[in-house]
Amino acid sequence: MSGSDIGVLIGSLVLLVGLGWFFFAPRRATQVLSVGNEQTIDVIVKGGYSPDTIQATAGVPLRITFDRQESGSCTDKVLIPAFRVALDLPANRRTSVVFTPETAGTYEFACGMNMVKGTLIINPSSKDGSSNVINPGKVQEPANQNLEQGNVEDLGNSEEEAAVGRNSEIRDLTRRVLIGTILTLPVLFAVMGRAIGITIPSILLNHWTQFVLITPVMFYVGAPIHSIGWLTLRHRSAEMNTLITLGTSAAYGYSVLATLVPSVLPTNVRDVYFEAVGVIITLILFGRLLEVKAKAGTGEAIRALLDLQPPTARVLRNQVEVEIPVEEVVVGDEVIVRPGEKIPVDGIVETGSSAVDESMVTGESMPIEKVPGDIVIGATINGTGSLHIRTTKVGVNTVLAQIIKLVQQAQASKAPIQRLADLISSFFVPAVMAIGILTFASWFILGPAPEFTYALVAAVSVLIIACPCALGLATPLSIMVSTGKGAQAGVLIRSAEALETAHKIDTVILDKTGTITAGRPVLTDVIVVNGNNADSLVALIASAERESEHPLATAIVEGAKERGISLLPVANFNSITGRGIRASVDQREILIGNKLLLDENGIDSSALTVISDRLSGEGKTAMLIGIDGVAAGVVGVADVIRPTSIAAIAALKKLGLRTIMITGDNQRTANAIGAQVGISENDIRAQVLPENKAAAVVDLQKEGNLVAMVGDGINDAPALAQANVGFAISTGTDVAIESADITLMSGSLKGVVTAIELSRATMRNIKQNLFFALIYNGSGIPIAAGLLYPAFGLRLSPIIAAAAMALSSLSVVLNANRLRRWHLASHID
Repeated sequence: MSGSDIGVLIGSLVLLVGLGWFFFAPRRATQVLSVGNEQTIDVIVKGGYSPDTIQATAGVPLRITFDRQESGSCTDKVLIPAFRVALDLPANRRTSVVFTPETAGTYEFACGMNMVKGTLIINPSSKDGSSNVINPGKVQEPANQNLEQGNVEDLGNSEEEAAVGRNSEIRDLTRRVLIGTILTLPVLFAVMGRAIGITIPSILLNHWTQFVLITPVMFYVGAPIHSIGWLTLRHRSAEMNTLITLGTSAAYGYSVLATLVPSVLPTNVRDVYFEAVGVIITLILFGRLLEVKAKAGTGEAIRALLDLQPPTARVLRNQVEVEIPVEEVVVGDEVIVRPGEKIPVDGIVETGSSAVDESMVTGESMPIEKVPGDIVIGATINGTGSLHIRTTKVGVNTVLAQIIKLVQQAQASKAPIQRLADLISSFFVPAVMAIGILTFASWFILGPAPEFTYALVAAVSVLIIACPCALGLATPLSIMVSTGKGAQAGVLIRSAEALETAHKIDTVILDKTGTITAGRPVLTDVIVVNGNNADSLVALIASAERESEHPLATAIVEGAKERGISLLPVANFNSITGRGIRASVDQREILIGNKLLLDENGIDSSALTVISDRLSGEGKTAMLIGIDGVAAGVVGVADVIRPTSIAAIAALKKLGLRTIMITGDNQRTANAIGAQVGISENDIRAQVLPENKAAAVVDLQKEGNLVAMVGDGINDAPALAQANVGFAISTGTDVAIESADITLMSGSLKGVVTAIELSRATMRNIKQNLFFALIYNGSGIPIAAGLLYPAFGLRLSPIIAAAAMALSSLSVVLNANRLRRWHLASHID
């Protein structure tokens, strides 16, 4: 071993030790500043986060202002998953986020590509309630703040600014790629042409000519790469730009040396690699251009939601109809909506009736008939009637704003599968740099002549092909697209963890009332005896029940209205506990109740009992009717099954899921409902009190099942929280159901099918992305390092390495965008 070999070996070992300290030695944390009741800190975003380690105190609002002093897609978003923060960072702007960290611990914040990272250390609050932060005085308020109150446009401003930033980046990258292509092609043609025996003009082969052509490519075209790459190293971290910068700088620097002072190099190692520098930089930027264009589509769902709300509203002010910006509407305003117009705000119909298309919010295609007293949702489309609406919610309190917020929160969260990518990426760049050092040393000591040239080319190839950009994109892009798709289908997924867990569910528990059924009783049967007329009977009993507040009475009254039956005057109304009611209607004595009531009044109920028993067997509540001392008939009232429940339950079974119904009803009624929707008696849990539903979930989990609970989000809250995934049936007016992981805006069980199928599709997509991200590195790094050279004489050119790296990132982006074309496989009418 020669002296130069020993020197390279010792130098490599020193570099490896320094590399370990540089990336993994402890870093000093920066404490935040206290201003009044708020903690504040400014973080500069330029090649990394400065500071990248922040200390704050639990229980005190924390304002972090990100001062982004760069452009490019790598740091255009910051995520703090533990606190559901997803913040777009427009280039060269200050952007703030405010949240209250309640729990002490160490949390990560990172860019949207998961390459630039920082650490947030939350310390416990002191016992006396004071904060462990310094307070040197007043801090200037940031120019751009994250609004906690405002309108839907406020929620979408960052998305629009991000879109503007992407468009600007696309224009800039296009210009750089064109210049890089024009300047690099002559050099590439000369080198490749000479290699295959084509006669090339000597001026193109001249090192000085190549130096003049490629230097602008290195310093102008490659500026977005180098500025971030070197700045990242200043922060003792590294990401995709760092590897490209190190590789191209090494190749360019060596080529400049061989051009300017060739005499310092041995004769056999005076080759230049200007063509590699030009092609690598141009290819990388071209791949990034395609990537930015493809990524622009992943925010489509939120932008589509933002476009739903009309810009103006027509309101009555001092009895005068005026058109004002929608953000100026206040609670209590009377809003006028004409046929075919979008409803601008959430409210209650005061006058008018119309069918309203709520598909953009609930995912349900059938219009819903709205009459006075009904609730309407902003951004839905009015049908053929005119409506006067009393505003109940505006701005960030509307359903649309809540949906946008939940989608943004879901996109800010991390799926458990991303922990693998995080673990790999945290060690990946330092490991690649170490492999690059070892590759150089191995080729220099063991390789053929010219040793230095082979060593340099191999090390540069390793650095370039190993760029982990695709690894950082693999999970976040799929999560962003799929949560947006879910929102468009009326399925709001609260977190990426819930989205991932849903694909592993094997058991689904369905609460009966309000989930399988509509949750309100309706009049289903009118059976008369002794020559009575059905409509006349309904008129009498509905008139009598109008005085009662019982839900069954309400069902009878509503049933009469639906049949167009007019009600009659009532006298002598009397409610008899445990029996029913007695009243005088149109001078006739009416009894409505159970068998005991009729028997006690001397009415033969034997014929009615047979009918009653049959209705009870069908899961209906039967009420016997006597008129003027004679049996008159039986009416049946039931909580009817939702139109899509039968098909949805069949679809769940087709997906291989065990489906269980849980209810507080008696076993006979429960079995009747189960038979109608296709649930076997073995999978029915009857007479279960609300407080015992969570215990039923626990029992199934103890058997090794992964359980989803579907309920109304109110009395089912403990069970929803206990389940591995909780699905809440939304009322359509309040989507922020805290106990649930997934909210079904339509109130239909088909949303469960949608969520599970979407989860499965997303997980397949993420695994495909991880494959694309790792296959190039897994196979490319060993080839680039030269492991195949001894046996096959195979080496990897830095140009091929650059193309493979760009293809890896592009493959991930395009594959994630395939989810935008996802549709529900199960057909549910």
